Amino acid sequence: MMPKSHLHGVEELRAARRKNRSLFWFVGLFSFFANMLMLTGPLYMLQVYDRVLGSRSEQTLVALSLLVVFLYGIMGILDYTRGRVMARAGARFQAELDHRVFNAMVRRSAVAQDPVAQTGLSDLESVQRFISSPVTMAIFDLPWTPLFLVGIAIFHPWLGILAVAGGGVLIVITVFNQIFSRKPALHAAIAANRASLMGDEIRNEAETIQSMGMRGAAFTRWNTAREMSLVGGLSASDVVGSFSTMTKTLRLFLQSAMLGLGAYLVLLGELTPGAMIAASILLGRALAPVEMIVNQWQVAQRALKGWSNLSELLEKVPPEQQRMPLPKPKAKLEVQALTVVPPGDTRAQLKSVNFVVQPGQAVGVIGPSGAGKSTLARALTGLWRPAGGTVRLDGAALDQYEPDVLGQHIGYLPQRVQLFEGTIAENIARLSGQPDPQKVVAAAKMAAVHDMIVQLPDGYDTRISSGGGRLSGGQMQRVALARALYDDPVIVILDEPNSNLDNEGSLALNKAIKSLKEAGKSVLIMAHRPAAITECDLLLVLDHGQAVAFGPKEQVLKERVANHQTLQKARSMGGVR
Repeated sequence: MMPKSHLHGVEELRAARRKNRSLFWFVGLFSFFANMLMLTGPLYMLQVYDRVLGSRSEQTLVALSLLVVFLYGIMGILDYTRGRVMARAGARFQAELDHRVFNAMVRRSAVAQDPVAQTGLSDLESVQRFISSPVTMAIFDLPWTPLFLVGIAIFHPWLGILAVAGGGVLIVITVFNQIFSRKPALHAAIAANRASLMGDEIRNEAETIQSMGMRGAAFTRWNTAREMSLVGGLSASDVVGSFSTMTKTLRLFLQSAMLGLGAYLVLLGELTPGAMIAASILLGRALAPVEMIVNQWQVAQRALKGWSNLSELLEKVPPEQQRMPLPKPKAKLEVQALTVVPPGDTRAQLKSVNFVVQPGQAVGVIGPSGAGKSTLARALTGLWRPAGGTVRLDGAALDQYEPDVLGQHIGYLPQRVQLFEGTIAENIARLSGQPDPQKVVAAAKMAAVHDMIVQLPDGYDTRISSGGGRLSGGQMQRVALARALYDDPVIVILDEPNSNLDNEGSLALNKAIKSLKEAGKSVLIMAHRPAAITECDLLLVLDHGQAVAFGPKEQVLKERVANHQTLQKARSMGGVR
């Protein structure tokens, strides 16, 4: 029974599957006729051996052969058609859930390192692949297996007993296959995913690994994960392969046993030669779906695991509710008793923080490492939801805005800069397929990166990799700053914006902040370096997640210096004693 926590996710998956119900009924109807036409071969052999050979009538043989050609042609068309229909059912299922799963994956990955989020898209693809695979066709054919077994029993009861006994053994093998292959397949999938993620991580950090002589150690770590993946894969393959071989061997043996028993009954005069051949062919057709399911069980098992993962992911990340569209807000930011607990943690990183930023103001957020500056930045962008208190933009709480709409109103430069595969223009335009040239250039000029971009071989059309490619760390940070300024956001949040900038870049950053203030925008700068708060009007000092000071920059700095001198004096007097 599925846990209650997964019911909502399961219902979403079932709803997407139900949209293909008409296609499944269509395939079921075609499967009925296709399986009826499977009787063509046995009936043809029955007629040839018992009628044609006995009467030596060439006309009868020709007529039967022409009829068989026609029926096999129809069967081929039906088989081909239902295969095409199932392929489209799988594609429709995936298309129905692509957007939902993608959003859930991004939303979940943004706040937590969750394995079900990392594999969300591949899990959806595995279910789609199962729907389109021959295994699904075998499932549609399986209900007709008893009909073929009954047909065999009509020829002679002993043949029916042999067929049912053989089919029962194959079913037992299928059940054992599921039981014994589940754990090895799961371990193999986990190990393969771990090795893949480690390979991606090493590739992304290749510069560091190469420059610091870490290649051997990195290979050892990756190779260890890779060997675990290979061992797990071999173990799962051995289990499934052994059951597949057993199934194939048993099926071939049963067909021979059917011929042997049939021949014996023919010798006893209880069966005709045609019925003997027909029973053997019917047995092969009856057992074919079972053999297919056993041989392709890994596809089914991967789909079952994918279905479970998807239901868990969709349950953890419920659908977003449609929100009433709000007008473009003014650049007024209010933080009221904000308390933030990072996802997966139980301890608050921010505790009851209060401050207000008016349009045209720049606020510097300072404090020691771990004080909660980046946590505040994530809360102000709506990435992390408050555990207590609210963040309001022009009077409306952040969760009243559609996430994509909120992202258009807020420009965010994270502490760790990451660009994306594509052109510089596409990166500045936040991955828009058709970037607005005027807005792209305006953002680049405000970030003082325009001159650098036009000096590149292809200018704004220069393609870069996710790691920046030919761009230095400072250039990447300035391109990311242009991305934050794209499309006229009302609030700009900069987390350590000058960590990779030289003096020229820092001057350009301050000039951009000044321009934003003059345009009536609000700016928040999380900073360690004093150069980043040059243009700030206000300072917010955080320490251990609490706001210990907030006010005009000069006043806060003066108070901080005075407190520092008082502490130094007290320590000095204590030392004299």
